[in-house]
Amino acid sequence: MAGKLPTEMTAIAIAGPGGPEVLWPERRPVPQPGPGEVLIAVSHAGVNRPDVLQRQGSYPPPPGASDIPGLEISGTIVALGEGVPGDKLDMAVCALVTGGGYAQYALARVDHCLPVPYGLSMAEAAAFPETLFTVWHNVFERGWACDGETLLVHGGTSGIGTMAIRLAKLFGLRVIATCGSDEKCAQAQALGADLAINYRTTDFVAEVRGHTDGKGVELVLDMVAGEYTQRNLDCLAVDGRLVTIAVQGGALAQINMARLMVKRQTLTGSTLRARSDTFKALLADEISANVWPLVATDRLRPVMDRAFPLEQAAAAHARMESGDHFGKIVLEIAPQA
Repeated sequence: MAGKLPTEMTAIAIAGPGGPEVLWPERRPVPQPGPGEVLIAVSHAGVNRPDVLQRQGSYPPPPGASDIPGLEISGTIVALGEGVPGDKLDMAVCALVTGGGYAQYALARVDHCLPVPYGLSMAEAAAFPETLFTVWHNVFERGWACDGETLLVHGGTSGIGTMAIRLAKLFGLRVIATCGSDEKCAQAQALGADLAINYRTTDFVAEVRGHTDGKGVELVLDMVAGEYTQRNLDCLAVDGRLVTIAVQGGALAQINMARLMVKRQTLTGSTLRARSDTFKALLADEISANVWPLVATDRLRPVMDRAFPLEQAAAAHARMESGDHFGKIVLEIAPQA
């Protein structure tokens, strides 16, 4: 253990399902690491859409997870659980967690941590795990993306969208993004998107078909579902793949199965939070080998929107729900006094 640790910490609690105002700072016991776990003194925590859904009462934490929101953090390892090598102590890391990130201290599986390379700020490090793990798994593992293919990603200026654009371009894909305004379309194109479509003023299906000379795209990364599902399938080429990672437009969809069969399309999806520790450790290994060298050499960075103090978590959620953000929102956690 790195010095004497406090017994209590400040954490953000959810008073009950509702708007951002239900997020309140309160005192909680500092958690103790179990076998294979580390205790991290949190520097920054990423703010993600699942946190908003948890606050609203529609995305409860899985069994055994902390009720404190927050799925990604950066900080310094200050205590080790049984079986964790001693050289991990005092290491600066970012980590994927199942909850507990909005706090001064949080637990993480040691094999869900990645070292923070030189030149990467702790705010940027906290913006990586949830989005990077999600995009890598769904675009490259479930979506079988290959260089030379075209990816359609919705919400191109969100945390997921900006990460998808940057990562896809680094791996040789063409990218089409949808955004909610002309300004956001310009931001997505400045980030690397080959085409950005204002979905509020333009039929994105027609634009995609036109841009690809009627062929369609090989892959769609979708966070909307609902009525977007058939429209996404209409954007796909023969043997195209649709990967859904959220249902912001509704969980139910009606699709033309005959058309799907004729075009041999694949419809799949996933969630990350409830997956097993073993799965997440394997995913961390994949990212460490294939993506983290790009981070270490400054070729991949998250797009950063704003940092809010931990006590202003409600304001951070309000900004995310406004849709005005460009990239990642993070919370900055003051050290324990």
